[in-house]
Amino acid sequence: MALFNIDNKDNLEKIKEFPFKLEKEIQSLTEQNLTTVFGLDFVRSEFSIGNFRLDTLAFDKETSSFVIIEYKRDKNFSVIDQGYAYLSLMLNNKADFILEYNENNKNTLKRNDIDWSQSRVVFISPSFTSYQKEAINFKDLPIELWEVKRYSNKTISYNQIQTSGSQESV
Repeated sequence: MALFNIDNKDNLEKIKEFPFKLEKEIQSLTEQNLTTVFGLDFVRSEFSIGNFRLDTLAFDKETSSFVIIEYKRDKNFSVIDQGYAYLSLMLNNKADFILEYNENNKNTLKRNDIDWSQSRVVFISPSFTSYQKEAINFKDLPIELWEVKRYSNKTISYNQIQTSGSQESV
């Protein structure tokens, strides 16, 4: 999608994309603005459990569930399997996630406060492959893809990749 500025004479000037050089730039910007962009509460950055390191752990008060956020600087072919691995990790280590939340927040959670069925993994990247976009085309898949773009005029956009409305379940 092309973006334009309108000058004083109603002429359009194209706003150039200003690509991210590092994945960490996307992560820092998103973590600092988690509530504004996604309505999520920040829990922890670089949360390690077992052999895995999650980029961002967040909590969604609206659904009483945890959200794992992973960042990719460019197209990566492993997001769907990585998403399922992280969901499995979360559901098999529930106490660790609750403990991490409790150690990093004023409020405390108990086992029954979480709706684990609402847990999800969010991938944020400047772009995704057509295979990745097609792979999320199920109505109840707990994996979301969000494209992030930064522009030269200090504008940023986060756009969720929408499914084609499939009614099929996994």
